[in-house]
Amino acid sequence: MTDLAHRFADNPIISPEDVTPTRPGLHVLGVFNPAAFRFQGRTWLLLRVAEGMPASNGGVSAPILAPDAPHGMRMVEVTEGDPDLVNDDPRVFIWRGRKYLTTISHLRLASYDERGTLHVEPGPALEGEGDLECFGIEDCRVTEIDGRYHLAYSAVSPDGFGVALASTADWRFFERQGMIFAPPNKDCVLFPARIGGQYVALHRPVCEGLGGKFIWIARSPDLAHWGENGCLFRTRPGAWDSVKVGAGAPPVRIADGWLELYHGVAEDGTYRMGAILLDADDPARILGRSRRPIMEPRADHERSGFFGNVVFGTGALADGDELTLYYGAADQFVCGARFSVTEILAGLA
Repeated sequence: MTDLAHRFADNPIISPEDVTPTRPGLHVLGVFNPAAFRFQGRTWLLLRVAEGMPASNGGVSAPILAPDAPHGMRMVEVTEGDPDLVNDDPRVFIWRGRKYLTTISHLRLASYDERGTLHVEPGPALEGEGDLECFGIEDCRVTEIDGRYHLAYSAVSPDGFGVALASTADWRFFERQGMIFAPPNKDCVLFPARIGGQYVALHRPVCEGLGGKFIWIARSPDLAHWGENGCLFRTRPGAWDSVKVGAGAPPVRIADGWLELYHGVAEDGTYRMGAILLDADDPARILGRSRRPIMEPRADHERSGFFGNVVFGTGALADGDELTLYYGAADQFVCGARFSVTEILAGLA
């Protein structure tokens, strides 16, 4: 398959050992799926940091936010060999019929200084809050609209994962708007401008039975009330994106329209990246879609990790023909790559 990515020479640029845990006893197991944005003349990343705690009995454990517990967190621990335990995925286990996550995620800032050195902040920018986020918050995408930064992220709880929205002007104080797309939904990105006077978002409902894991488009007059939903595009049988598709980084405005990088998953479970081109005035109209992926797992840290064979781009910055993508590798590392927009467009059909 074709791979158009020019990976950073120093990948991974952030690893779990570069990040300080939030609480005693927790270990940072993964730092990945970063949003990317520019603020005060610098490039910033908003990282997903996943933490966990080894079970004392050799089994599995699930950290859960609980304001009344010590350090604001309680642990569910299950002994290895428990007859009520189903444990065949490193990310999740089922115990007594209920699902639990083996890690809990929060969002943390990192930025490049004047010398090009990347620094990770010592504590969270945003953590889960309330019942709908007690399993953590994940995979944020950041979009600047009219000088304000909007954070669309996955809010996770025992009731599922939905899309929540927060915003900030200074990255110190945040206004939380709560859930805008109810479970099961994730992979939401906002367009960085109003189109036809409305805000526009891509999102990914998870349909069982009829339908599938397709990318949808929605519109809003105020970022709170969303409607005009429609299925934008679907998986393709037999292709590299045959099982599911989901939005990656927020769309980038180029001369030809809106360029959206998305992830696709094949039957073998591999996560790859591709692109679609959307009409500038009507983003529900697709002008082209990648015949082949523009990026697939090739490096050792992309093929092996907490959950291997994953490249998952969530932050893109454009500079002329050069598009810099920040992505998660194997659900464990933060990496970067550069693309030529011209080369991406040449592969669309």
